[in-house]
Amino acid sequence: MKKHIAVVSGDGIGPDIIREALKVLGAVGAKFGHTFTTSSYLAGGVALDAVGIPLPKETLEGCKNSDSVLLGAVGGPKWDTLASNLRPEKALLGLRGGLGLFCNLRPAILYKQLSDACPLKAEIIGEGLDLMVVRELTGGIYFGERGRSDDAAYDTMAYTVTEIERILRKAFEIAQKRSKRLCSVDKANILNTSQLWREVIKRVQVEYPDVEVSHLYVDNAAMQLVRNPGQFDVIVTENMFGDILSDEASQITGSIGMLPSASLREDSFGMYEPIHGSAPDIAGKDLANPIATILSVAMMLRYSFGLQAEAESIEKAVSKVLDGGYRTADIYTPGMKKVGTNDMGSLIAQAL
Repeated sequence: MKKHIAVVSGDGIGPDIIREALKVLGAVGAKFGHTFTTSSYLAGGVALDAVGIPLPKETLEGCKNSDSVLLGAVGGPKWDTLASNLRPEKALLGLRGGLGLFCNLRPAILYKQLSDACPLKAEIIGEGLDLMVVRELTGGIYFGERGRSDDAAYDTMAYTVTEIERILRKAFEIAQKRSKRLCSVDKANILNTSQLWREVIKRVQVEYPDVEVSHLYVDNAAMQLVRNPGQFDVIVTENMFGDILSDEASQITGSIGMLPSASLREDSFGMYEPIHGSAPDIAGKDLANPIATILSVAMMLRYSFGLQAEAESIEKAVSKVLDGGYRTADIYTPGMKKVGTNDMGSLIAQAL
């Protein structure tokens, strides 16, 4: 297989972690006989410094012409005082919108080797955690009509049936490949958009009779995630609720340095990135944890390229290295072997 990947390293530790992820991708290609080529593009703060805007046209076009996008991180305090339309984070919204990426996948996995990092009691977490949050990414309150005056402001949450149907179908398809359990999260006791959401899911679920569907209000779902996270397998929800719940789920795992994400459209195209930020204070110091980015590569192989065995080989390599006691600073505990960004990437590549 030959695939071309647009690489957007971004700001802070972005170049550090992307370097290690590409190292592992190269090892996968060598092992399984695939050819992965890359082109690099600017976005975020580095693009602002270079050309004055967070998302250059060349970057968006280059991403559109690729088979997939691998993103590091954007933003940092250097650019915090800029006008909102020039903030580095605008590059993310521009990429998601420009590429038509409406479905965000946020797995939350607690590796058994890192169970001590979980903030919940052992009797709550049980055998571990492995859930998937499916978040609608291009609708809702973040993209609705908004405005403000001197003494008031408003933001509008709006959804169409088409927008709801397409994210629900993605979630049902993912649930079918897991334990066939899907929990839909809304606020249907208050919001009209959530009431429409429930009407649509009742129609769509007849197409997936093998999937068991449950419903929770978002406030109850937030409570249940810390009370009994093991009850969940796949959660599907709208944009803002998904943003909040996926962050909550990620913290249960103990380190955001371990968690990947994928943003997909209706075909196999996707953008893959770790969920953590740019951490400019440790950039270039060989301190960042590259595992989330490496696991984002595994998601790319699985969801965009259909390479299940290759994706599993990366995930098993990560687990093997953790079994060996190797830890970056963010997941280090006494008695383990502390390693830097470069060594962690090399160890995982070698474990393949």
